Amino acid sequence: MNRRDLKILTDLRIVDAKILLDGRHFSGAYYLVGYAVECALKDCIAKQIKEHDIPDKQLVLDSYTHNLEKLLRISGVKLMFDSLIKTHQSFEVNWNIVKDWPEGSPYDNNVSEVKN
Repeated sequence: MNRRDLKILTDLRIVDAKILLDGRHFSGAYYLVGYAVECALKDCIAKQIKEHDIPDKQLVLDSYTHNLEKLLRISGVKLMFDSLIKTHQSFEVNWNIVKDWPEGSPYDNNVSEVKN
């Protein structure tokens, strides 16, 4: 999997989630948005790895997770993220919804609409 693939997957999952959200299928939309965020963060991690360099072993091992907070920590975008949290309340609200996304969420049918 490379950065191009991760970008494509991010965009596809967002489109899919929007379709489900518009159809009021909140559980499916939540699940796919979680994967979109995961792919976007992994894209940021992949950007740190230079062609022809041997990547840091711990970075590689740590990136094999679905834990969004862990991915955020190693993504290289934490400073920008912290700035957005401070300046955009809606960003923080949205992060607090998605950050606990469990990979097993397709089995959770109790996701409901959240209105800001």
